[in-house]
Amino acid sequence: MKTPGLRSPRASVGGIVYFGRMLDKIRLHAEGKLGPEYIENLGSAFDERILSFLHVTYDDVIGQVKNGFGDEEILEWAFTNGRKPSVEEVEIWNDFMIKRGWNDAGTERLIFRKKEAGFENRDDIQTMFAYIDADEEIS
Repeated sequence: MKTPGLRSPRASVGGIVYFGRMLDKIRLHAEGKLGPEYIENLGSAFDERILSFLHVTYDDVIGQVKNGFGDEEILEWAFTNGRKPSVEEVEIWNDFMIKRGWNDAGTERLIFRKKEAGFENRDDIQTMFAYIDADEEIS
């Protein structure tokens, strides 16, 4: 299902994938524009992974969003108040996230989600990011 204002998980902020998507979900939720299928996972799943990677809390990130800061400003805040990963750590993070669901511990979940969405015959969907993009009609 397409959600205006919600970017692909592949989109990066400061070279880090997924972070901007989490910010989009926070903003859309605050505006009452985020579908109920997203709300139960706010701050968990992939959100929780990026928060852990940057060593910041979901509530603190929400505070930065509510204060009106932009994506890059919030990322810089996270680097200052959590941790700033090295270039190599960002590369490893990005590669891990982009490939999640492809022959790893996330494969079973991907298979379930594909079947649930009627994509079980879509061999082009081999990762969770590809699934999300297909499900949300993001090109």
